[in-house]
Amino acid sequence: MKNAIAAVLIICVALPSCYTAKNTNKVRKKPKRIILLIGDGMGLTQVSTLFLEKDNTNNFKRFRNIGFINTRSGSHKITDSAAGATAFSNGVKTYNGAIGVDLDTNAVPNLVDYFSERKYKTGMIATSSITHATPAAFYAHTNHRNNHYDIAQQLLKSDIDYFAGGGRGYFYPFVSDMKLYNWQIDSSACCEFNTNFNFNEDQRYGFLSTTGALPTMKLDRGSYLKHASEAALRYFNQSPFFMMIEGSQIDWGGHANDYDYVLTEMKDFDETIGAMLDFAEQDGNTLVIVTADHETGGLSLGGQNYINKNGNTRQRYNVVAPSFNTGGHTTTLIPVFAYGPGSELFQGVYENTDIYHKIKSLVR
Repeated sequence: MKNAIAAVLIICVALPSCYTAKNTNKVRKKPKRIILLIGDGMGLTQVSTLFLEKDNTNNFKRFRNIGFINTRSGSHKITDSAAGATAFSNGVKTYNGAIGVDLDTNAVPNLVDYFSERKYKTGMIATSSITHATPAAFYAHTNHRNNHYDIAQQLLKSDIDYFAGGGRGYFYPFVSDMKLYNWQIDSSACCEFNTNFNFNEDQRYGFLSTTGALPTMKLDRGSYLKHASEAALRYFNQSPFFMMIEGSQIDWGGHANDYDYVLTEMKDFDETIGAMLDFAEQDGNTLVIVTADHETGGLSLGGQNYINKNGNTRQRYNVVAPSFNTGGHTTTLIPVFAYGPGSELFQGVYENTDIYHKIKSLVR
């Protein structure tokens, strides 16, 4: 028996498969470019709506590395978009309503600062006002998300190189600052984004297409989000970059308990995800991360109710009847999808603040 045990030990030493720590020293490939797409209010059920479509084709099927995040804020069990985005951009749990500050309202360094210091170009794109909670958390520091004029001024003075979205009305007091900070502002009417815009790499660009938020997809916004994102890729060219793209109005459809609103915004967001994945596949050095700050509406995709002959309520399992259980946010875990160099790091279950730390660990 002793000889048999000795033989097994010798074999295990000889074979790498018996050594459980064989991959601990493996060097993880780091991306040159990082694209973070945030579907505001997009929970797993919102993603599932795309799988109910007749052709069942969507870009979420292209991901292989998937995880989940806990989204509760530093002040509440249910987060708002400001605290949720601050977790991503600054790596701290803070109070609902906070933009880029901690629980004591102290400004905390953000990802835009981090990337800019390392000579990366940076960009922000949204279908809300560009001063809205999610994009604002990536470049501003203020005690409340509703301080739009303060946030707009901070954007102009920030290290961001490119932005696109709504919110032109918040920038009127700072027109004289735009050229001072090397901005070229395009205020072309929404929503046919100029995909052939002639960029100068030494110039910073801002696209403010509406006074407030952009129109909904139901009101013919078109492919603004996709085209603005593709234009950013042309502007960045071969440079290292970090870009945040928000599908802002998925959240608003949830607040309105409007399923068609949610679905049309999800389709638009999915189209943009597809364009970014196409770029990443061709480039080979781009990490694409897709997640959300929270779920909105408590969306459920249950079967349609009916009354059977005995007067009992039953469900038709071949007919889906979407329903909502709240007009606000929920605290359900949120999925994270990742593709490209370093994407395996986003597997597992972790806190929303870990998105920040995982991204930083992948910077060259």
